[in-house]
Amino acid sequence: MTPAFEAYESFAAIYDDFNHRNDYETWLGAALLPKLLDFGLEAPGTALDIGCGTGRAFPPLLKRGWEICGCDISPAMVAIAREHFGDQVRLSVADMRRLPVLGSFDLILVMNDAVNHLLTDGDLHQTMADVAKNLSPNGLVVFDCNTRGLYRELFGAAERRAVEHDGRHWIWQGMGESDRPPPTFRAQISGDSIDSITIEERHFSRREVEAALEAAGLECRAVLGQLEANGEVVLSEQPDDERDNKFVYVASRRALG
Repeated sequence: MTPAFEAYESFAAIYDDFNHRNDYETWLGAALLPKLLDFGLEAPGTALDIGCGTGRAFPPLLKRGWEICGCDISPAMVAIAREHFGDQVRLSVADMRRLPVLGSFDLILVMNDAVNHLLTDGDLHQTMADVAKNLSPNGLVVFDCNTRGLYRELFGAAERRAVEHDGRHWIWQGMGESDRPPPTFRAQISGDSIDSITIEERHFSRREVEAALEAAGLECRAVLGQLEANGEVVLSEQPDDERDNKFVYVASRRALG
């Protein structure tokens, strides 16, 4: 069992409540999907959401007519997604490091820092190789990675945040950076209805990500800095690892010749 499997099997019961402030319509529907049209995305089409969790990214896609397939390493998360969406979405349990061929998709999403849970050397290369096998000839792969700025802020040892929803309370406690490479960061979630959950993530540099894309036969089309400001999501074509919360990578099959 991986740390991600153990964490999200426990996290599933409170995941939607804990993340109730996350507005997927704002950052995916209103900000990201229109931007992808600049890179040739033909919408709507078929989408694969890897690390789909409870399906919080599905509504903006369904609303716009997309046909969706979702997968996640956690059976508990997939079960909740199935309760929410029934037969509107094709769902399966799958580890992104050993991703089966689920189809040929126009859009593959690996969002909300799912990639940062790949802790072992080689995991990112293997994941991107398997992602490429699911990509249609003219499709786009889109994924985000947390920045060092976000890790220092949210996972720092001094960081402690309270989350409350519907009368339940939880605490997010940053635990800081490991003193051994690769750069990994941990935080703990504790509170109502759960035992303590440890979230462990790895920071990836642009060089590491672009090398994994190249090895998988994918071309990095863009790296966008993502920052939330005044209730809006801002995507910058000049990403900054300290200023931005995330880097959003857009990739496609490498052009032959």
